[in-house]
Amino acid sequence: MIQGAGLGLRRDITEELVSLQTNKPAFLEFAPENWMGMGGFWRKQLEKAAEEYPLVCHGLSLSLGSDEALDWNFLKQLKQFFNEFPVIHYSEHLSFSKCQNAHFYDLLPIPFREDAVKHVVERIKQVQDFLGRKIAIENVSYYTTAAPEMDESTFIRSIVEEADCHLLLDVNNVYVNAFNHGFDAREFIRSLPLERVSNIHMAGHEKVSPDLIIDTHGQPIIDPVYDLFEWTIKHLPPVPVLLERDFNIPEIEELQTELGNLSAIMEKEWEKKHVALR
Repeated sequence: MIQGAGLGLRRDITEELVSLQTNKPAFLEFAPENWMGMGGFWRKQLEKAAEEYPLVCHGLSLSLGSDEALDWNFLKQLKQFFNEFPVIHYSEHLSFSKCQNAHFYDLLPIPFREDAVKHVVERIKQVQDFLGRKIAIENVSYYTTAAPEMDESTFIRSIVEEADCHLLLDVNNVYVNAFNHGFDAREFIRSLPLERVSNIHMAGHEKVSPDLIIDTHGQPIIDPVYDLFEWTIKHLPPVPVLLERDFNIPEIEELQTELGNLSAIMEKEWEKKHVALR
């Protein structure tokens, strides 16, 4: 079982991470799409990373909300990749990202509707059966809703419970959505199926106007998100926590500082007895 704070594996810092001797992340997470079928230098780098760290994958291409059939060729490649590398956890976004084989640059929200619940649940079950493992789905940031029939937490809970899968809780996404849509982040987290949380994501964002935050993964984590994280993990057993930094990547020392901040909060809270939600 993985415990501790991990880091996203990006090619900009792969060689540095592979050779790192001190203050190492507890694990590395990466999008399998960016590494599957890779040979030569980068294949060797991933093999070295697998020797040094536990590996976790966070996918980009399942597009669980799409109304077209699952991409079985992709899933076959993914299954083969998991046979080649010891990937401990695999997660995906609760969103859709392609339509008629056109891939979008954004992860678009799925309507919070009962028919969408049934659709996504069936797709998750098919993926889990094929891969022979449970997956985790991540709550995503979104900037508008599409004809909702239920609230987001009910939507997430229904899918996770009916599909019998895990939940990847992105604390920054909760903060971003709460700010943009005017709801209470802690009450939202209270209403999630916390017993199914297998991983946590933490990241930075950018405030582009007084009433709008964009989830960028390109900035340091801000104090209010650290505060929400500290409150959240009081109500969870220890799970792996990832620091996401997808672009504007700083020197490794700055990332190590953020990892240290997360680790300090985790050690403080998870040394205490698990506190039940009140």
